[in-house]
Amino acid sequence: MNTKNIRMRTSTSFRFSANSMLILMIIALFTSCKKSESPVEVISTDKTKPDGVTDVKVENLNGAAQITYKLPDSKNILYILARYNINDSRVRESKTSYYRDTIIAEGFAEEKEYDVTLYTVSRANVMSDPIVVKVHPKTPNYILINEGLEIAPDFGGASFIGSNPNKVPVSVHLMAFNDATGKYEEQEPEYISGDKVDLSIRGFDPREHKFGVYTTDRYGNVSPTRYTTLTPFFETLLDKSKFYTYKLPSDSPIGYGWEFRYFFDGNLGDPGWHTLSAPTKQGTFGLGVTAKISRFVLWNRLPDMFGYQNPRKITIWGSLKDNPQDSALPKNSDPGTVAGDWVNMGNFTFPDPPSGLPGNQANAADNAFAAAGINFKMPSSSPLTKFIRFECTQTWGGLDYINAMEISVYGSPQ
Repeated sequence: MNTKNIRMRTSTSFRFSANSMLILMIIALFTSCKKSESPVEVISTDKTKPDGVTDVKVENLNGAAQITYKLPDSKNILYILARYNINDSRVRESKTSYYRDTIIAEGFAEEKEYDVTLYTVSRANVMSDPIVVKVHPKTPNYILINEGLEIAPDFGGASFIGSNPNKVPVSVHLMAFNDATGKYEEQEPEYISGDKVDLSIRGFDPREHKFGVYTTDRYGNVSPTRYTTLTPFFETLLDKSKFYTYKLPSDSPIGYGWEFRYFFDGNLGDPGWHTLSAPTKQGTFGLGVTAKISRFVLWNRLPDMFGYQNPRKITIWGSLKDNPQDSALPKNSDPGTVAGDWVNMGNFTFPDPPSGLPGNQANAADNAFAAAGINFKMPSSSPLTKFIRFECTQTWGGLDYINAMEISVYGSPQ
């Protein structure tokens, strides 16, 4: 078929009379008004009260209960509703569609018996007679987490370490007693959703202090507060005037005159530390003292603290030798791994933007968070050290060179 024939047939296809067009419009109108054949009706005029669910079974969970049931044989059901009190003042509702035979009642404040009322709801929004189910949730997660926290002396304060085996979102509230006001003062709550809790409260001298902790969950439940009295370990900012570059052959080459010594010169502005492309992204410096390191604070480069050549994943290596020798550092090693004269003192990850945005879209509040310096807590098992090798194992942009502005190291000189 040639192009001319195609044009002719196309032209012919649109030669409708006015009457033909009117007939087609009428057919389309009646077709659009035809009752839907879909088995899912969103609206119904059937006001019949639906039957309730049957064969109800309960599996009690931490602060929750999973309820399974058999649905009534009806096409007019829209969803199942569970209504229940989670504490003395708050009522919650859970809904699930008629496609499922399970509903979760959650947010219970205590480990005790509760009533959960189930309703079958029709497409006309008519509710069945209530069916009351007894549930007895296990200890809620927010209480389990708080009770399981190990509170111990830490450098300049106290540590709160525990587990969150069900990975539920909770907030941990740390408090310290203020002798001047005679009251406990609370720091900003820490939001936890992973399987571990590892928090510290700092800024206290090595004498007896009173601390407290409680947890809250997303349902408004609040755990009892645990109190303790302990004496923090001595912690101080290590004197940077004693730090010095200890250049080793495998350390990264310097770029643009941004020498490694600018990484610990006490200046957050330009210049910082900048390397060239190389197989490694690392530098080594001496502390000038022997110290037990408690934490370090890192400042990435503005304005893209969550991007490009800024560090994202870090390993800190230490050595207690007087003149430690160069060694190839293994990738993805665990703390305690020994490589020649060096020991892995900890692996760290720069936090994601608090806003939840991708790193390359961090907003002004995210950058302000990073510009204040990010604290990284050293594992309590880390050994004494005289030297530090700062190794970046991944930059935010996946680049083979690194740029960072400043590091501060805290601990207890020996």
